[in-house]
Amino acid sequence: FYKDLEANQFVVPGSDFHMRMASDVRLQHLFDGGQFTRVPVPPVPLDPLKFRDGKKRYTERLRDAKAETNLEDAVLVGEGKLDGTEIVAAAQDFRFMAGSLGMAAGEGVIAGMLRAVEKKTPFILFAASGGARMQEGILSLMQMPRTTIAVQRLREAKLPYIVVLTDPTTGGVT
Repeated sequence: FYKDLEANQFVVPGSDFHMRMASDVRLQHLFDGGQFTRVPVPPVPLDPLKFRDGKKRYTERLRDAKAETNLEDAVLVGEGKLDGTEIVAAAQDFRFMAGSLGMAAGEGVIAGMLRAVEKKTPFILFAASGGARMQEGILSLMQMPRTTIAVQRLREAKLPYIVVLTDPTTGGVT
């Protein structure tokens, strides 16, 4: 049944229940012919706070999330065509630490928005997140004003900025 589900964009036939989608699959469904080019994201320090919870180091959690998802972090950014029009889009991936917004994810969103300004294209963000990445403390929370500044750059360039809320999206990330 997986091929039928995939062909129906992960909406269960008969019930119209929308299942969660991985970020790469979401972008493939968005762009013409499923073709897009990844937008590079600047690297960030891995664990500046040397965080450790009761069970694991943050670096171990990052390593595990990268191995399980084949992603560098919770945001994938791509550029390509949508109905023949060039766009830039980013998709949060809930599989990567609940899609949490940390420094790398923030850099991804910002890189996507600035790429859209550079190319003079619309920007679409698919939000799927449980909120800020607590292992990064205030550094995670700083991503909210940073992304707000990038949104302002889109606004000043008079470019469309579209946010698609997916399941689940909670917290300040909305």
